Amino acid sequence: MNLDHHPCFNKKSCKDFGRVHLPVAPACNIQCNFCNRQFDCVNESRPGVTSSILSPDQAMAYLADVVAAKPNTAVVGIAGPGDPFANGDKTMETLTRVRAAYPDMLLCVATNGMNIHPYLDELKAVHTTHVSITINAVDPDIGAKIYAWVRDGKRSVGPAQGAALLLERQLAAVKGLKARNIMVKVNSILLPGINDGHMVDVAEKMGEMGVDIFNCMPYFPTKGSNFENMAEPGKDLVREIRTAAQVFVPQMTHCKRCRADAVGLLDDPLNQKLMDRLTYHATAPIPLSTATTYCHERPGEHDDKYAFNASAPRPYVALASREGALINQHLGEATELHVYDVNQEIPTFVETRTLPKPGGGDVRWQNLARTIKDCHTILVSGVGDTPKKILGTMGFTIHEVNGMIDLVLVALKKGESLNHLAVRTQTACGACRGTGTGCM
Repeated sequence: MNLDHHPCFNKKSCKDFGRVHLPVAPACNIQCNFCNRQFDCVNESRPGVTSSILSPDQAMAYLADVVAAKPNTAVVGIAGPGDPFANGDKTMETLTRVRAAYPDMLLCVATNGMNIHPYLDELKAVHTTHVSITINAVDPDIGAKIYAWVRDGKRSVGPAQGAALLLERQLAAVKGLKARNIMVKVNSILLPGINDGHMVDVAEKMGEMGVDIFNCMPYFPTKGSNFENMAEPGKDLVREIRTAAQVFVPQMTHCKRCRADAVGLLDDPLNQKLMDRLTYHATAPIPLSTATTYCHERPGEHDDKYAFNASAPRPYVALASREGALINQHLGEATELHVYDVNQEIPTFVETRTLPKPGGGDVRWQNLARTIKDCHTILVSGVGDTPKKILGTMGFTIHEVNGMIDLVLVALKKGESLNHLAVRTQTACGACRGTGTGCM
């Protein structure tokens, strides 16, 4: 293992070495006022969101696909979408299995530090190399403005008591990790009017404790959070704080606010392509003057290879995936679809096809239909009403599902129900924001 290959801890590595986050930890033990964890958010690249939750078994199968496709993957991390140690058993089982299967891989976890202490020796035993802890204040009075509640086991406490307890656990975590020679990065969310005047104090304390790198992360407005109306801090303020903080501890300046299911290089957080997959360059969209008529004309009426023929053979299935292992992408955000032949004994990858660019209204979906005119089914994590209607009238069956590609395709091939894989929107019970953490 080369510790310098971690792209978050070493800026020089972020262009060459990738990471993969395994989203095996859905539950969280604190509620931050700046956070709203949406598992199925397709448009945001920030901590706390993922398109799917994996079991340790699924995570290992997914990891095998990622490593095969991306040999430069240097780090396996667990970053939620909740907290790894509110899901300690799943986290440690996953890390243990990764270490056994990939002895040279860097292992990393990102946590709030509340419940990591019981697992410190286990983390050391599996040779965990890096840990990120989010510490937003070293003054409980300031912390009380940041946290709505903190859960310790089955007991939940409010902001004041919770902030004090959380800080105590966080400082003990940093001390315990450094005592075990594990590299530590501290993330601090810069919240204007809350802790902006306190951020350098946090950095100074972390420097005293031997933290390896400090990440001043500007708050990103998050709809549905208690702080959703708070403005994002300006670049000048961030630069000023980092300059002052670097006196005490080295600064991270290349953070991309990674998702809990991030994969690939930092500069490509949603990672649309697998590097070893062939890219099929679809033909250019049909001009607007003709595109709106072809789908209604009789087969054979035109020799134009772009014409859509609903009665032509359609043996394939198309699906939307960020990294090529999970069905986890909304059709509207997809720039490509992966095409599979499900008529083989084992569903077989055919190719990747580039989709028409956004814009053009209904024409975009008609052109998309031509791009995958040999497919009968489309598998996505979400789809709007307009494309669903247009593609439906053109003979496509659309399923909104989440899950491992191979498992979904096998179920589809066998004619089994996909209801258990259907995307379900989270709803609040009426007494809370419905963050998936359970009632207090």
